[in-house]
Amino acid sequence: MVKSVLVTYVLWAVGGPLGLHHLYLGRDSHALLWMVTLGGFGVGWAREIFRIPAYVHEANKDTEKIRRKHSIRSPPPAGPFRFTGQVCVGIYFGVVAMIGLKSLSFFYLIVLPLSVGAGVHLVSSAGEQTTDLQKTLTACVITSTIFYGSTLSPLPISLVASVTAAQHRRYKPPPAPGAKQEFGPRLYRLGLAWLAFSAPLGYCVFHNTTATLFYLSDCVAALLDLFWFLPWLRGVVEFMLLMPYRIFCFFTGGGYYEEAWRKMLEILLKEYTEEEKDALQILSLQMEASLQDITRSYRELAKTWHPDHNPSKDAEARFMKIHRAYEVLLQRHRPHRGR
Repeated sequence: MVKSVLVTYVLWAVGGPLGLHHLYLGRDSHALLWMVTLGGFGVGWAREIFRIPAYVHEANKDTEKIRRKHSIRSPPPAGPFRFTGQVCVGIYFGVVAMIGLKSLSFFYLIVLPLSVGAGVHLVSSAGEQTTDLQKTLTACVITSTIFYGSTLSPLPISLVASVTAAQHRRYKPPPAPGAKQEFGPRLYRLGLAWLAFSAPLGYCVFHNTTATLFYLSDCVAALLDLFWFLPWLRGVVEFMLLMPYRIFCFFTGGGYYEEAWRKMLEILLKEYTEEEKDALQILSLQMEASLQDITRSYRELAKTWHPDHNPSKDAEARFMKIHRAYEVLLQRHRPHRGR
């Protein structure tokens, strides 16, 4: 069936971020990519206002023309937009995996590289191009072992995978003459793929919100620490991360204060777990307590409840609880996980 430019634009406007127009044109990989990234984080969807006529022209080509075009041995042209998308979506898939599946014992060896590789390959397979999935995943696994355990490991893994995918890009094989794909099975496969992506993230967000926020704040802290040698660049990155608050103030008429930004970022970077909140309560501390405050409170309470100085029956249990709380908070304030 001949595809219409007008219908494609209507679907782009109504459900473009969900990939409806790509589903209509038979571009299932592109549709799935838009479903899991909401239109390429909005940027790709906006760019397509100029690309839709070319997409429709490609969808209306007959099989024989496609077969002649793909018989040429030269690889398809490389584009910076596709490469940037590969890197960004690879990182995105890696972060989603870290949020939802990090508790798995084999996460850094298997789950993380497979997740990043899947994101890179999905972008590589959008449209009439594809790449060598096996080589892309191999590059991910090797890079993941080098950066094992790092909070920012999705970045180098995605970069290496994107370079590998670009080096092995090729045209997709043309469909067999007269071959037609039923809409129902196509939609079923897309649904399964979307469910596989969203289920771990949904579980973590709704059932483990504290851990999710803690990981996100940890990523922000690790990202800012990368720019310790360029304070001005760190300030620019911090400004961009807190841009939503500036926009909120603009639309609500609220005031903007630089100190409020810094306090907001500090709160984000000091998101406490339930265990740490209990430890603060045991040591009679507030959430903004510094390392010096923690040490001073611990010493005072330890002196009071040490069994050698306190004859009460529950002194030893109380002392152990105080000591454990101090260790929990001390561990938080030590550099860890790339912070």
